[in-house]
Amino acid sequence: MALSISRRIVRSFGSLSALGFREYPTVAGRSFQASDLSDQIAGDNLLHAECFSFSKGGPSFLGFRRFSTTIWTPDSNGGAFPSDLLSSKTVLTPERTIGLYEDLVVPVTNFHNEDHGLMVLAGDVFDVPIRKDIIHRVVRWQLAKRQQGTHSTKTISEVSGTGRKPWQQKGLGRARHGSLRGPQFRGGATMHGPKPRSHAFKLNKKVRRLGLKIALSARAAEGKLLVFEDLEVPTHKTKNIVNYVNQMENTKKLLLVDGGPINEKLKLATQNLHYVNVLPSIGLNVYSILQHDTLVMSRDAVNRIVERMHTPINR
Repeated sequence: MALSISRRIVRSFGSLSALGFREYPTVAGRSFQASDLSDQIAGDNLLHAECFSFSKGGPSFLGFRRFSTTIWTPDSNGGAFPSDLLSSKTVLTPERTIGLYEDLVVPVTNFHNEDHGLMVLAGDVFDVPIRKDIIHRVVRWQLAKRQQGTHSTKTISEVSGTGRKPWQQKGLGRARHGSLRGPQFRGGATMHGPKPRSHAFKLNKKVRRLGLKIALSARAAEGKLLVFEDLEVPTHKTKNIVNYVNQMENTKKLLLVDGGPINEKLKLATQNLHYVNVLPSIGLNVYSILQHDTLVMSRDAVNRIVERMHTPINR
């Protein structure tokens, strides 16, 4: 609704043209709209106007301000972008809520930091809720399963020595013994000692699979999950891998995961580096992910991991 004020108040503001307002007469008691004034604006800029109509039994005054909506591109003025339009402030992106099962879009690069497009990571694999208890159970299961269990001690029947009674039962004032192979003698047996066995225990497949998803989601949430087009290296020289790792920010230990068998050049280039390890996608596990602060996966490895996580569990 138009705001009506007296002419005296309008005159007190001085000339309307000096304030940015223009005077337009009313036709049949109707004020001109912004669309009727579009021919007054020169150039290609679109019209965004704040209209103010002043009427009090006489001509109506319609004031407006013009705002430019021209899109500036590097080609607009010879390739130089206006420096006064560039913001010097750091752009802060809002923190993403973890564990909403949302698909993630990540850039795909390579060792030479070349752009190879984008890739969508499945939300049910790379964006699951973080649960430390599941990670603890999976790590304990993994360490127990890989334990060799080859420890062994000898019982009284296995140690070397005679079975003769060392001295007579009575008359010497000594303690009675029937064998020198007992655990109380030097070189004797070990009672209740360890024997070779397996330390593995059962852990449900869905818990093990969930642990891997949580580990991948944690690295993705930290920004420590990188996707490469491939893990091809030009030569087997170790210095190339060292230069690639130095270019990565805040990287102390690096885990490279490829889809299929490891390339021979990559294997030779990384075998002398204690802070760089290489695994095929079939060997990716929770403990290895936790031991390395940065995870680099090839596009093929990501596809194989997602396919493996989506495969129904055989019961």
